[in-house]
Amino acid sequence: MKNTLTIIMFVFFGAFVMFQSIGQDRPPKVGLVLSGGGAKGMAHIGALKVIDEAGIKIDYIGGTSMGAIVGALYASGYTAIELDSIFKATNFSELIQDNVPRGAKTFYEKEDSERYALGLPFTNFNVSFPQAISGGQNIYTELVRLLFHVKDIQDFKRLPIPFLCIATNVETGEEVLLNGGYLPEAIMASGTFPSLFEPSEIDGEILIDGGVVNNYPIDEIRALGADLIIGVDVQHGLATRESLSSATEILLQINNYRTVDDMKEKIEKTEIYIRPDIDDFSVIDFDRSLEIVEIGEAAAYKRLAELQEIAQSQTNASVKKDRVKTSDSLTINRLIIRGNDRYTRGYIKGKLRFDLAEKTSFERLKQGINNLSATGNFKAIRYELASNGLGTDLILKLTENPTKMFLKMSAHYDDLYKSAALINLTKKNFLLKDDVASFDFILGDHIRYNMQYYLDKGFYWSFGINSKFTDFDEEIDFGLIQSNFNVPDDPNIREINLDVTDLTNQVYLQTVFKEEFAFTIGAEHKLLRYSTRTLNEAVDESATSFLPRDSDRTFFDNSNYFSAYGKITLDTYDDKYFPTKGLFFDSDFHLYLFSSDFNENFKEFGVGKARLGTVIPLAHNLSFNIETQGGVKLGTSGVTSFDFVLGGYGNDFVNNFVPFFGYDFLSLPGNSFVKAYGRLDYNFAPKNHILLSANFANIEDDLFRTGEWFSEPNFSGYGIGYGFESFLGPIQIYYSWTPEISNSNIFFSVGYWF
Repeated sequence: MKNTLTIIMFVFFGAFVMFQSIGQDRPPKVGLVLSGGGAKGMAHIGALKVIDEAGIKIDYIGGTSMGAIVGALYASGYTAIELDSIFKATNFSELIQDNVPRGAKTFYEKEDSERYALGLPFTNFNVSFPQAISGGQNIYTELVRLLFHVKDIQDFKRLPIPFLCIATNVETGEEVLLNGGYLPEAIMASGTFPSLFEPSEIDGEILIDGGVVNNYPIDEIRALGADLIIGVDVQHGLATRESLSSATEILLQINNYRTVDDMKEKIEKTEIYIRPDIDDFSVIDFDRSLEIVEIGEAAAYKRLAELQEIAQSQTNASVKKDRVKTSDSLTINRLIIRGNDRYTRGYIKGKLRFDLAEKTSFERLKQGINNLSATGNFKAIRYELASNGLGTDLILKLTENPTKMFLKMSAHYDDLYKSAALINLTKKNFLLKDDVASFDFILGDHIRYNMQYYLDKGFYWSFGINSKFTDFDEEIDFGLIQSNFNVPDDPNIREINLDVTDLTNQVYLQTVFKEEFAFTIGAEHKLLRYSTRTLNEAVDESATSFLPRDSDRTFFDNSNYFSAYGKITLDTYDDKYFPTKGLFFDSDFHLYLFSSDFNENFKEFGVGKARLGTVIPLAHNLSFNIETQGGVKLGTSGVTSFDFVLGGYGNDFVNNFVPFFGYDFLSLPGNSFVKAYGRLDYNFAPKNHILLSANFANIEDDLFRTGEWFSEPNFSGYGIGYGFESFLGPIQIYYSWTPEISNSNIFFSVGYWF
């Protein structure tokens, strides 16, 4: 009982001392100071929940870094409960890493990101490295959405609660007070932790995290007129050597040399100092945010009696907050672009993919910004939304990436192309604005190359040139050669080593309605060469005298083909190799008009093919990928070089070779086919997959004319495999078999296909 009376007397005495200098004619002006601390700043939300519960009206808010972000949202009108709900629904890992979804990339960019394991940027032929891990684009976009209701308030004193935050000028090391401008931009600058996020630029100043110079802006809040201060301090103290386990922790330790010493004086100036016990958490422990919020709440509850005393002294103050009215859409009727020297307005507007003066969802705006970010052409994309009387201005402030040249590398092994190492040189703005040129040189068991030039015009027709050289050899059944080419029978030959050489040159126009949907028309030249040395080694001269020969090589085809073609592609798969959701449709039609006619049997003919698929999530980490595929040759030409051939496993086969479990490469020929495919993918651990596959097909000549395509499948195959997402790309191992023949196969694929 005695201890209880002592505590009550102490609280009332503290309150008396606190309020005696304020005067009785007005309630005290209460300032709230929130320190920086990365993920530990989630404790601010817990403390704010108790402050709201106590009934305190906050008159001024100042914060740094995460304290600035939480403080700005609270100052804009959100309650602590609303902030708690917002942050619980936020995936901080995705926000921080700035992972651009696959759907935000054009088809050229998808291919580019799914081919190379390593990329080195070059500036003036010197390797350059990025200033930070993330550009902070996803975080900025989310802040713009959450603060849309105060977008037109340029003076932060006019916010529902007057607000300020602190940043650091990285060039001078001086403190920068941010109390006006565009609120999302200001708090993003205050939280730009060095090495984690790209520096921000505001009014010509390059800014980083304010915690470097002032992680607890109490004096600035006093200067606004605060009579007493409630402070929530979540910043790191100086860590021991055992705790310095990452580059982030070491940088934070360096930052804290100054701020830890400053806090000794600042704590004495704070009337109610709340210090959550979160020393066991790191600044990047966002996955433990629920625990951190609870610890912040518990720390504030220890000061509840004092907080209630302050609330009682604010007898004339209104603490009720109106619920923030959030909107899911807006109307952008004017686009203002700044900083685009190397990229045209049409290119940028085309990436945004929405029409002006029409209602646009925030999700669609985010998609457009992601489209721009996915190009890699901009170091930073900052933008403002401002009312103009009729709607909203979108003011894009772009910082173009000065790096225009890249050296990229990759490695791959599979059972068809064997081992290969790829070296790529990519040059942006090669000839014109908006363009990119790329050259792959592939060394290994077979020398190959791939050259691409793409002029991206956004909404309008884009232009491209491709040139690709492919070469491989494979042991195949001699009967396949006999069925496709005029080769005499020989009972002594069971298999033949077929060399395939393909040189394809394309010129095309492409329009992209969305990043996932494209229509392409073009012209193509193809040099196609099928040859072997096996016949010369196994058959006498007289048996092969009618076949064209060059030294010790026999040719089955060595023709130039010229065609016009069209493609329609829809690709919303979230991953090329291990998709968990999305749709895929790809259709291609080639009309072959001319040929050098090596075998003197050419007539005009067409080849059409299509592939349709979807991925259905069945349960947590379990998905089912189902696809159908078919192709047909049209016309009476005797050319068989473009017939379909099923067999083997892999991606990106040349011409009309189609993978098919159960059979080895190039096993099942025909000028038309239908195929069904299904795969269960169980992601049993991060980056690890168990794969169960089955496929069924009918393939023969004139399959659709005879109606056999709709009959019970003649061929089937099954596979069980393991997949791993490595830094080189996907590693996949499959054991494959079919009930039709006794042989089984093991297929290996290591790295991205190219």
